[in-house]
Amino acid sequence: MAPRKKIAVMTSGGDSQGMAAVIRAVVRTGINMNCDVFCVQQGYNGLIEGGEYIRKTEWADVRGYLPRGGTPIRTARCKAFYERPGRLTAAKNMVINGIDAIIICGGDGSLTGADRFRAEWPSLLEELVSKGELTAQQIVPHKHLNIVGLVGSIDNDLSGTDATIGCYSALDRISTVISWVQDTADSHSRAFVIEVMGRHCGWLALMAGVASGADFIFIPEQPREDNWKEEMCSIVKKHRDEGKHQTIVVMAEGAQDRYGKKITTDMVKDLLSDPHGLDLDTRVTIVGHPQRGGKPVAHDRMLATLQGVEAVHAVLEATPETETCFIAINENKIVRKPLMAAVQATKEVAEVIKAQDFEKAVKLRDTEFADMYNSFMITSNMNTGEDMTLSAEKRMKIGFITIGAPAGGVNAALRAAVAYCLSRGHEPVAIHNGFAGFARHHADEDSSVRPFDWLEVDTWATWGGSEIGTNRELPEESGMELIANLIAKYKFDAIFLIGGFEAFHSVLQLEKARDKYPSLCIPITLLPATISNNVPGSEYSLGSDTSLNELIAFADKLKLSASASRRRVFVCETQGGRSGWLAMIGGLTSGATAVYTPEEGLSMDMIVADIRHLRDVFQQDKGKARAGRLILINETASKVHTAKAIADYIHDEGHGRFQARESNPGHTQQGDIPSPIDRCRAVRLAIKCVKHLEQFGPKAQHDIQKIKKDPLTASVIGIQGAAVVFSAITDLEIQTDWKNRRPKSAHWMYMKDIVDMLGGRPSYPVPEKSLVGIMAKDAKRGLIVE
Repeated sequence: MAPRKKIAVMTSGGDSQGMAAVIRAVVRTGINMNCDVFCVQQGYNGLIEGGEYIRKTEWADVRGYLPRGGTPIRTARCKAFYERPGRLTAAKNMVINGIDAIIICGGDGSLTGADRFRAEWPSLLEELVSKGELTAQQIVPHKHLNIVGLVGSIDNDLSGTDATIGCYSALDRISTVISWVQDTADSHSRAFVIEVMGRHCGWLALMAGVASGADFIFIPEQPREDNWKEEMCSIVKKHRDEGKHQTIVVMAEGAQDRYGKKITTDMVKDLLSDPHGLDLDTRVTIVGHPQRGGKPVAHDRMLATLQGVEAVHAVLEATPETETCFIAINENKIVRKPLMAAVQATKEVAEVIKAQDFEKAVKLRDTEFADMYNSFMITSNMNTGEDMTLSAEKRMKIGFITIGAPAGGVNAALRAAVAYCLSRGHEPVAIHNGFAGFARHHADEDSSVRPFDWLEVDTWATWGGSEIGTNRELPEESGMELIANLIAKYKFDAIFLIGGFEAFHSVLQLEKARDKYPSLCIPITLLPATISNNVPGSEYSLGSDTSLNELIAFADKLKLSASASRRRVFVCETQGGRSGWLAMIGGLTSGATAVYTPEEGLSMDMIVADIRHLRDVFQQDKGKARAGRLILINETASKVHTAKAIADYIHDEGHGRFQARESNPGHTQQGDIPSPIDRCRAVRLAIKCVKHLEQFGPKAQHDIQKIKKDPLTASVIGIQGAAVVFSAITDLEIQTDWKNRRPKSAHWMYMKDIVDMLGGRPSYPVPEKSLVGIMAKDAKRGLIVE
């Protein structure tokens, strides 16, 4: 019998939210794969110190780690590891503990040190043997060291990945501070200069500027023009002249001009408050270390968990010839990438900034970074660049309409799209209250069809809901002939829809009615927005991240209550319609013991198996370990076995040894202020949608037959794997489970096994008609190896 593999996990460098979730995922995945897992305390210091700093970790030891900020195994910057004697001692301690694989979560410096450690490993062992500190027999099983890196950094400064663990939590803290500041700024007509972290990377400042609708940003990768003072004052003055009562300037701490001279917050403050210039009452807020603290947001928990699981697979699959890799994410796809290539690209960014090659600096980041920067420039500097304005014959009148239930990010999308339209010379028009409002109130004095008021729209960046109103009525229900006649009456050149499955169905209905109604032969596109995340053609919908954060905040409170009460189970019902995405990802990010979804179905046999598991769990729990448990159930998982019924079953079968309660967060899952992810993606995707419509030109130039024949004239934008794509509604029609209002194939299905494994759930009988059961044989971890 082969000896159990021994893996070490450690955190190094600066801390970031989600590191604790990485530790939990690595420990439990390793144990599940028959490995011994050791946690190294205080990073490389712990490897050098050895002894109690290298601790074997059991399943229950990482309970409660998911919502924790920072790193429970601590971190440190270790100068001794920079020198060979330090690495020699670290190698000796690893061999003594039988460890020859490390998963390390840290920044580029920590990961570079790990790669060097691996390269030196054979020579380190030889030296230890030659000095008599280890025997030749001791090193035989450990001749090769395998290392996998995870990037924990709030700065999001490593090339090759769209997001690093902790960056979105830091962005959430910054965005919250800015939203508070905006309230007082508006009340007093003040200007605020906000400094955020980022010495060499402006990601946080950029994304905070996009998410908050800031007036001006300073980032190292793209300094402003030669006379930044004149440029900033010009833009701020224009905004004030338009009627804005507040000014927000966001600065990365590494802000500089085009010649490398540092720009400080005081310099900006003095310029804004200059009595001979703008003369604005100006304050400075430095967000500081709160950016690193607090609970990780849902995205960081999910990213840390999925990457932690993948890291274990990667380290176990590695061979001596395998290049050291790190786990990254591109758009919506977990990927393995060569570590040192990414580190080198990251260092190159700093070099090209120093060389003042700023165009290359932006390109060396990622596609999203460049898109976001361009999006910010459009929305903050709207209609001031003559080079963006189209000639009169290319300008379009575009109707905007929101369909379905409210979802976070809709207003941010509208703001961005309207800003882009105005900067190009298009005419954006709001169709209020969905197709129902369009059909029933178009003749009223307070018309449902009105041009956007930019001063009003400019305040929408952080608002939840839909300011132009929304409902679920489809165009056929409103009267397709009437809708077609109204589109002709208002001379729309294109229609931009934002919404969920009803909006998706609406696009298909409009496309199918083109043969009968020529006025519908115009380009139509949909930006998915629904907390259910069930729109075919996209793995992400606006509002889904906001909803997920609302759900896990609720779930965290339930687990805290359950843990305090000991021996208690909460059964929490989630929204999501016939899509189990919210329940499943909620289970992944909250640490649920079990998740029930409509795709899998729910049977009494499943419930009985889970109750038996709960009996075993509570019987084994002792003392302080007697924590509570959480079960999530989608609202349509079963017509019979409701959350209350399941809680009653569990309570009754507990026979006093454990209790159960049901709970329901209800419509609070739609959220309040949209998450920064939903706001930023809303801006990026909305502008891409208008650009897509733009390529077909105004109606006067349309060839009706070409419009009918081009499938992308009725489309859905979506994130699919590692790409943002437009899909034809006619292609998506056959990929849709119309009865259940969801795609036939659920992109998140592979996560089910991860949720069950990390929750310690044993195997259970899957319902006969389960979609999960049908697809289980095809389930994959969603991995791309580059």
